[in-house]
Order: sequence, then C-alpha cells, then structure tokens
Amino acid sequence: MAAAGAALMTTSVSAQTVISSVPLIERAKLFGNPTRTGGQLSPDGKWLGFIAPRDGVLNVWVAPIDYPDQARPLTAEKTRPIRSYFWSPDSKQVLFVNDKGGDENFLLYGIDLIGGEQKALTPFEKTRVQILGTSETIRDRILVGVNNRDPRWHDVQELNLSTGTLSPVFQNDGYAGFVTDDQLKLRIAVKSRPDSGVDYYRVVDNKVEAKPFTSVDYEDASTTSPLGFTTDGKTLYWGDARGRDTRALLAQDMATGKFTTIGADDRADVGGGLINPRTGKVEAYAVNFHRNEYVPVDDAVKADLSFLKSRNKGEFFIGSRTTADDKWLVTFDPVTAPSSTWLYDRRAKKLTELYTARPELVGAPLVAMESIDIPTRDGLSMVSYLTRPKGTTGPVPMVLLVHGGPWARDGYGFNGYHQWLANRGYAVLSVNYRSSTGFGKKFVQAGDRQWGRKMHDDLLDAVDWAVKRGVTAKDKVAIMGGSYGGYATLAGLTMTPDAFACGVDIVGPSNLFTLLKTIPPYWEAGKQQMYRRMGDPGTPEGQALLKERSPLTYADAITKPLLIGQGANDPRVNIAESDQIVAAMKAKNIPVTYVVFPDEGHGFARPANNIAFNAVTENFLARCLGGRAEPVGAALTASTAQIKAGGVEDAAATTSGAGS
Repeated sequence: MAAAGAALMTTSVSAQTVISSVPLIERAKLFGNPTRTGGQLSPDGKWLGFIAPRDGVLNVWVAPIDYPDQARPLTAEKTRPIRSYFWSPDSKQVLFVNDKGGDENFLLYGIDLIGGEQKALTPFEKTRVQILGTSETIRDRILVGVNNRDPRWHDVQELNLSTGTLSPVFQNDGYAGFVTDDQLKLRIAVKSRPDSGVDYYRVVDNKVEAKPFTSVDYEDASTTSPLGFTTDGKTLYWGDARGRDTRALLAQDMATGKFTTIGADDRADVGGGLINPRTGKVEAYAVNFHRNEYVPVDDAVKADLSFLKSRNKGEFFIGSRTTADDKWLVTFDPVTAPSSTWLYDRRAKKLTELYTARPELVGAPLVAMESIDIPTRDGLSMVSYLTRPKGTTGPVPMVLLVHGGPWARDGYGFNGYHQWLANRGYAVLSVNYRSSTGFGKKFVQAGDRQWGRKMHDDLLDAVDWAVKRGVTAKDKVAIMGGSYGGYATLAGLTMTPDAFACGVDIVGPSNLFTLLKTIPPYWEAGKQQMYRRMGDPGTPEGQALLKERSPLTYADAITKPLLIGQGANDPRVNIAESDQIVAAMKAKNIPVTYVVFPDEGHGFARPANNIAFNAVTENFLARCLGGRAEPVGAALTASTAQIKAGGVEDAAATTSGAGS
C-alpha cells in the first residue's frame, strides 16, 4: 500500500504540473447565459427563433431567416429565464412556458410576432399546463391540459390562438394522458392500473370506451407507449418493448390492428425519430447506445443524414423542420469546442452557420470525453463517460458525477460540468447505473427496490474500475450529483462513510418516506409505479424498506465533508429533505455546509445562482481533493444564496491556487 501511495504521489505531482499550465476557464463562461441557444425555425420557414439574454435574463428572440443578425427580442422576462418555447402552427406567434421561482407551475404565454402583444393563455394560479396536441392542418388552435380544477388531473381544453379563448373538451377524472390526432381529436386515453400496469382506451367523440383496447403490464410500462399518429390518422406509432428487452419502433395499422416493426436495436432502446412535417411519417429513428445515431427508415432522408455526417463537425442533432421540409436546423457538437447551430438547405445541400452557443469558449482548453463500458459485480454492463484533465495520463483526483432521475441517463457530448471539473484538475466519471433508461427494460428493473443497495454498489464498482485502471486513487474520489444524484451522495457518505473523500448534494432526498409523501399532486398517475420501484409507504414492509434505504437513518455515520445546495421552492424534493439531514447533523455536531436559494426549485435555473453554488463547490472540492479553484469573488453576493449552516469559510475560503 505504501509503495502504491508513493507512486500515486509522484504521478500526482507531475499531473499537477501539467494541469497548472492549462489556462483556467472562468465559471461564467461555462455556466453563465449562453449567447444564443434553442434555435427553432418557424413552420413557414421565414423566421428563426432562439433564446438569448435580454438585460441579463434569457428571453425569446426572432430574426428573419435570411438575416439572422437582425434579431429582436420578443419577450421581456425580468427575473425567471425562459427555457422552453415553440412556434404556433401558423407561424404568427411564439408560445412559451414559465414558472415562478422554480415551483414548476408552468403557465402558457403567447406573444404576437408582428404586434408584440403578450397574452397569458392559461391565466390560473397553482396550475401546470401540458401541450396535448398540435396540428399540421388546423393552424389556429391547439389542445392543452390544465389541472386548475383538480391538481391531480389535467382537463383537456381547446385553445384558440387568435383569441386566447379556452373551450372545454374533456373533463379528466383519472387519466394519465391522451393521444390526439391531426384533427385535434382525442383518440386514446391512458390510465394507470393499481398493479402499476397501464391500460389504453379508445376515445370516440370525446367519450372513453368501457374496455381498454390494449394493456401493458408493469414490466413493459416504462418502455412501451404510443408515440403519435400520422397526419391521416391511419397509422399509430409505438415505442414498444413487449416480447423483447429493448424498445422497438412499431407502426400499427388502425384499420386492421396489425403491427409492423420499423426499427429495433438489441443494444439500446429506439428513441425519437425524424418525422415528416406534412405526413407525420417516421423517416428515421434514433438509437443512443454509447452515442446518438440516426437510422434512416427508407430513402426519404438517407442522403441528408449521410451528407450531415460527412461534414465531420461532431455529433449532430436535427431540430426543427419547415412545413415545406426544405430547411432544417442542425446543431453540431464537437465536444472539444462549443456547439454551433446551422441552417441546412436540403435542395442545395448547403450548410450556413447561424450561431455558436458559447463563443467565449472558442479556443478554450476543452477536453475530449471517453465512452466506456464498466462491469458490475453481478454481471451487468454500464455505459459510462470519462473526462480527464487536459494533458494528463496518470492518476488524478476524481469526481463521480451521478445523474438524477434515477430513471434517466447520461449521454455523450459537450458537458459543462465535465469540462469545468476536468479543468480544475479532476477526472470526471458519469455512470449509467441500473435503473438508468435507454438500455432495455431489464436494466431499468434491475434497480427496483435497490436504492442505496445494488444501485449504490454500481457506483462503488465504477470507482473500483477507475482505481484499478490508474484513473484515480481510492482515497481521492468525491461524489456529486443532483436529485437522485444528491441522494446517491448522501447514501455514499452515510451508508459507505469511508468510500468517498467528500460529497456535494444538490436537491437530493434524505428521507424516502417523506419524499414520497410530498410528491406533486400531478404525479398521481405514476405514484403506484414509484411505490413498486422504491417501496410502498402505505404498507409496514414498505415503510421499513424506505427507512432502511434513507440516508437520514444513518446521518450520524457521516465523517467526510458534505456540501448541500437546495432550492426553497422545489416541488419534487421538498426543502424539508435537506433541512432534515442538516438538522440531524447539527444535533450530532457533525459539520455541514448548507446553501439555500429562495428563488429556485429543483435545480438552479438562474445563472447567478448556479455560478454561486459552483463557486462554493469548486473551492469545497479544492480543499477536499487538492484541485484548483477560481476564487469565489463576488459570486455569492450576485446571487440569492443563503448560507443556512456552516459558512462560506468552511467551503470557499481558498485561493485560485488551492491544492496546486
């Protein structure tokens, strides 16, 4: 052990010399507002919409497609950044959703492209809107769901985009969702079963038939669902894993009921597709195993995909397509440079650059991402992503960055957190542990009732993998993540207190019983499935399991430094989750640093707040792991951060040369 430690120390000195010669990338360049992002073509092809700062807050801008530099702001949000918008089908309005302070009560707003008049289209309190249906042929109306009558269920309303009038279509008293067609008719109602399966009912003239036309058992429920109809309403596409492990793309003939397989891959689930904007026909589908790949269904877009791939500009993603389908918006991600968005003229086979999301990172010392497979102790394989500090080959401290969900996944591409931490001198490892989605239903279900057990073992196995391959040393690993990643951090420091050198928990649950007790009411339809995956708080057995898997139960075992960040308005992981474990640690005189943002929810949307917490984080990690850090400076005072436990000196009182 002594010899190994000595070797590591020698290598680390060499690595630190290399790292110290690499310019420090400023936090603001990675986590401040992008210059432009979220580009979308108007359906008529005349306009480019995008999100960009206006007086420091992200707003929606528009520009003539032929003159992208003649952009003008369309919205005027002063506090909460706009992160999601879309064009009205008639190209006359931009529609966007926004919440207040992170409460996730997203309301829908519309703003006229020419006149600039903004309307609140769902003007209700404590309501969350859903976009249920849009049409290629009916361009002045859409279908929305609003839960202002009963917070658990979204009633269907038709929204007249010209007048802003909402007209009732269907009162929802228990359906999880709906599938509509191009005529804005409800065609399918979705209902969760008490056994965690899902039933699908036909809807005729806004009346739900008495018996389901098909049912999906629990084992397939997370990977099988209807995706939508073709424009003529004759074909229904499904993402379907019935009778197989990974999700395939199927087409169902609505007249005969016959299914045809469009695409499948044994390695990973079939994901989103490229859909013809006029016919609604799927022309290509995506498979994301290690990286995202587009697979053409026929010759409709085959030449286009080949052309885009041949440009060698990095991974590419196709965004909006005009109704005429003559123009596409394509984003290229080279990983070692900021992503850029281009206008693709299909007829001329020509690419024209529109913008770079973060031009301030052009020429910055960004590093590559490695895609790897890591085995688990019981024979599974985890698709994972590793980023190393620039120029290093030997062991360096490492941050295990755990994704949230847990029913989500990490992917390949530019990752601001990977680039930031690697620039500070750390290897960064992101692992698709069991329960991660995209790799088949068996992999998801391997995590059922395994919070804090096999799911956590997977993370420990990933650390062992990195240690054995000389990426890092066992005593130089921090764990960090948000949501489930925050839970994993707390589990790591409580259930395996010697496994990590320190931890950073962002909006992570500490008590699984109270987590399930306080989930938002509009999660009602998926509640039974969560209970089956985690433990049922309504049974003695479930209560015992939830207590056993809660980090709060073992709070007095914490011996390593812990930093916690929390949004005060978080509707998913209530602030009580962080308050509880902080109180338990204080009662045992265990040090903890706790930062609360009163204007945030499940994560930090405002760049000033995100930068502030990351300033604390990197200085915290520098003291724990010995990397370097940009000084905190004025980052905290520019934010709404409140230090509720510990103090800035506990986490952030270090210089930019810390650990070097």
